Amino acid sequence: MQVWPVQDAKARFSEFLERCLSEGPQIVTKRGTEAAVLVRVDEWRRLQAAARPSLKQLLLTDDARGEIPVRERGSSRRRNVSEL
Repeated sequence: MQVWPVQDAKARFSEFLERCLSEGPQIVTKRGTEAAVLVRVDEWRRLQAAARPSLKQLLLTDDARGEIPVRERGSSRRRNVSEL
């Protein structure tokens, strides 16, 4: 991965983009600190899909299943209208 200071990435954006497409991810630094990465859109989508489970996957995990406390039928006491 090549590292680009933000000024160079802005000034030479076409080259920056072409390098990303031909060589892979490119890192952008701001004041000497890594700030961002430019990646191909197909790589971005792959990473996003791998990073978070789908709703279906979440619902099928053991973490999604739990016991819901439900009182036994007939154990609840009814309120009289006069108590309200």
